[in-house]
Amino acid sequence: MKYMEKGGYQNNPLTRLTLWGTFLFLTGLWASNFGMYFSRMGLSPASVVSYYRGSEETFQPARTFGSMVESSHGHFAMMAMVLLVLTHLYVFVPGPRRLKSFFVIGTFGTTFLSEGTGWLVRFLHPAFAVLKPIAFLASQAFLALMLGLLAAFLLRAGRPAALRPVADEEPEAESPQSAAGGAA
Repeated sequence: MKYMEKGGYQNNPLTRLTLWGTFLFLTGLWASNFGMYFSRMGLSPASVVSYYRGSEETFQPARTFGSMVESSHGHFAMMAMVLLVLTHLYVFVPGPRRLKSFFVIGTFGTTFLSEGTGWLVRFLHPAFAVLKPIAFLASQAFLALMLGLLAAFLLRAGRPAALRPVADEEPEAESPQSAAGGAA
């Protein structure tokens, strides 16, 4: 992370290559999220209710508690790591601290809500089904915005004009650590 904080990644093509590889995998995750979601349900609350609570018309059984726990177990662990990496990289993209805070909170919040609404629909009330597509689309929008900003940042970092040495002694107006609200 010292390369991101001090700007040394700009002079290190292998670090930029690693960041581009990470970007490609995260973009694949973003795209496959759509496939997973729409293979199970649509944007209508009725399709969400059918998926979680079952449907007699289509002979679809309700999701069991065990299948919900198993799915959440994997999703929570995986999304925690993915969002940690993506938001951590995003913190180093130049921009206002308030906007960064909004993006980080929004990304974690909507992703958690997207996962949690399945539980609400299945075990509390079908009326929560209206939240599932909203949370999913909002989560995907936050991910897309952060991926886009990260890509733009990496493209600028790879330009010859951006490849300048960074002096350790020069004070910065606002370091990425202070912009992130503390140590990384």
